[in-house]
Amino acid sequence: MQPAIHSLERTGPLAPWLFLALFLAASALMIWRLEAMSERGFEGTLLGTLVMPYCSGMGNLIFAFIMARRGGPGGEVMTNSLVNNVTNMTLVIGVPAIIWGLRVLPVAGKGARGSGKSRAKPTNIHELKRLSLLLTLTAMLFFTGATWVLGRDQRIDFTDGLILVGLFLFWQCFHVFEVLKGNVRKNRSFGWKMPVDLALLAVGAYVTYVSTDWLVDWVSGIKTGFVSVKHLGWLSGWLMVLPNAALAFYYGFRGQPEVVYTSQVGDSHISIPLCVGIYALFHTLSVPAFFQMGILILTGATLVHFLFVAIWGRLPRFMGWALTAAYGVFLVKGLFP
Repeated sequence: MQPAIHSLERTGPLAPWLFLALFLAASALMIWRLEAMSERGFEGTLLGTLVMPYCSGMGNLIFAFIMARRGGPGGEVMTNSLVNNVTNMTLVIGVPAIIWGLRVLPVAGKGARGSGKSRAKPTNIHELKRLSLLLTLTAMLFFTGATWVLGRDQRIDFTDGLILVGLFLFWQCFHVFEVLKGNVRKNRSFGWKMPVDLALLAVGAYVTYVSTDWLVDWVSGIKTGFVSVKHLGWLSGWLMVLPNAALAFYYGFRGQPEVVYTSQVGDSHISIPLCVGIYALFHTLSVPAFFQMGILILTGATLVHFLFVAIWGRLPRFMGWALTAAYGVFLVKGLFP
């Protein structure tokens, strides 16, 4: 891989754009294989909760690892996680809601997008999807609340990191057993293609690591301007939201709102608590100045999603506008305190 890296570096001013394209290509590779895996044991909310986050959130994990390995400032890791999660839960879900509406429970007599068929009344399957989504949103509230409690003293240390990583691993174990139980009920196995898919995912993860490492180095070497080390957490957070946005728009267009939701919520689980916890295992993390405000907006957005899905089974278009406006507030308060 080193000869390829040196070749890209020799392109001069084009190098950052080429490494950005490499990052996006690796993300696209992983999402492509996830689509195939969705037909072989990972469906709907489980796909969005258990598998997709590791691919769309791989950049966040790698960023946290790189910063921990280099002893970089922990505040940038927390900033990266907050920017990632708030963007996911407001803008990235809000815009598809504005365009298509996000209806988890279907309405009788309305056709599914592009199918030409009549959409049936809500069934047990739809109710199960809604309950699974509500459980995922509940976990989001617990993870965010736990991070807020542990960070109230303005720092997250090794013990706090163990708690956050442990919470995440317990949550993932729960979903692994859900997948295995579902496969037993349906007498279905993962099949021989699973190792091939996992190998391609590993390739995508490695390329993501290489491109992220180079981009972090590049930004860290810039001392002035908006695109500089001063805003490393913000810039990296926005970069790593791009695969999430692609997932949201793709599955929003396909009329699978439960995957739109769970892919974003599941990715948020990767950032908070896992990325924050991983960094804290290496170094004590000092929270940024806008920590309280970011946690408040994130919690409020999650509660909005929970209430609308629980009561009405959908996120209406006007709430998509409200969430987008909330993201604007987050940007103003975070970047211009």
